Amino acid sequence: MAATAPRVLLASWFAVAAVTALAAGVDALGVNWGTMSTRGLPPKVMARLLTDNGFRKVKIFDADERTMKALAGTGIETMVAVPNDMLAAVADYDRARQWVKDNVTKYAFDGGVNIKFVAVGNEPFLKAYNGSFDHVTVPALKNIQRALDEAGHGAAVKATVPVNADVYDSPASDPVPSAGRFRGDVAGLMTDMVRFLNRSGAPLTVNIYPFLSLYGNADFPLDYAFFDGGGAAKPVVDGRVTYTNVFDANFDTLVSALRRVGFGRLPVMIGEVGWPTDGDRHATAALAERFYAGLLKRLAARRGTPLRPGARIEVYLFGLIDEDAKSVAPGNFERHWGIFTFDGRPKFPLDLRGDGRPTMPVPARGVEYLPRRWCVLNPISAGDAMDSRLADNVGYACSRADCTALGYGCSCGALDARGNASYAFNAYYQAQGQVESACDFQGLAVVVDEDASQGACNFSVQLVGSGAPVAAAVTTVAAVLVPLFLVLL
Repeated sequence: MAATAPRVLLASWFAVAAVTALAAGVDALGVNWGTMSTRGLPPKVMARLLTDNGFRKVKIFDADERTMKALAGTGIETMVAVPNDMLAAVADYDRARQWVKDNVTKYAFDGGVNIKFVAVGNEPFLKAYNGSFDHVTVPALKNIQRALDEAGHGAAVKATVPVNADVYDSPASDPVPSAGRFRGDVAGLMTDMVRFLNRSGAPLTVNIYPFLSLYGNADFPLDYAFFDGGGAAKPVVDGRVTYTNVFDANFDTLVSALRRVGFGRLPVMIGEVGWPTDGDRHATAALAERFYAGLLKRLAARRGTPLRPGARIEVYLFGLIDEDAKSVAPGNFERHWGIFTFDGRPKFPLDLRGDGRPTMPVPARGVEYLPRRWCVLNPISAGDAMDSRLADNVGYACSRADCTALGYGCSCGALDARGNASYAFNAYYQAQGQVESACDFQGLAVVVDEDASQGACNFSVQLVGSGAPVAAAVTTVAAVLVPLFLVLL
């Protein structure tokens, strides 16, 4: 014991030094902590992952008691949220007051949770919602802020609404940032909302994803999604201003839209921005590292944007870890936004200190894994690999587990039919906690104790944990992935 004590002390000193150094560069930097995982890391481990990496701000998507207890005493500035499915309820003031009591006042004690914002909904005006939340969002926002004020929290805690960047655009006849305007069907709602935010002293929160600009348009120039000015992407010239990346152009389109309705100086906070690492040919760790390198350098320099030069922009990265139970309706990349893997391992170096020297983030500590066992296609049945049973069983496995890495151009996209089957069987087996019955598949599968990973394709061993994918996400996966495997098999 005496021989190891100095090592422990030295490791502790390095951990403290790392946090101290990181904290200096992230005063305006936060991260989104999503929890839609089949078998997630314990909240205490996640909270420690935040503190070990110097994050002083976090945004969560509810106010779950386990998450809040883990954040208590950390001092991390926290944005809690009213989920979209509760907006109609808190549009009633008594319900809003009760929500604030249960989710803000409850944690407002010495050593409690340092709540700074309440996100009222999440992208409620998204086009895909077809107006479902249009009539309840602004009343809910006003009620939550009123309840915060009456409970004595209003000076320190502000209510905001994270909106998707699709709430504003420029006309096709003049597609430049200076022509920015709010989308016609929500222009009145947005004007009412920003007027209220301006009065309450809260920022407007917007989610901007350069990756989605690239994903949604085959003609979009790859280099225009990044900040480094490299490549052959043609800049956008807007009068005397030249835009060399889509983030600046997108942000300034919003600034122009705000100017158009008389609130051009309203503070704007970036609620989500990031780059996924799997699930699409452009979702790679290399491109994610390139994106974050440019973003973090920009934030450290406080360059702002052409319409807001030198502005300090508060930003929440999306996201902290991969979430294998998210819906893949927008694309298979949805489960791979994390700067850490599902088990808290960093994916690439990040310059969180803002000193121009990217380093690997600190991995999660205290992670508990299931035994090192994998479920794969039984070699004895490999001769029957092309029969209908295999296709049916692979489809079943992938409708209940995450197989998004198997897509074209993804990390496991080069596997053959047998490799696809093994990956699918293992994904299901791990998601089910390695119970014996989860590795049968009509006799097609077998449990092995040698790592089944193939090349760059990782066959993961899951965490000791609990929970199951959200039903809606499972349905979507089945719809998206089963045809893929019928083709591959």
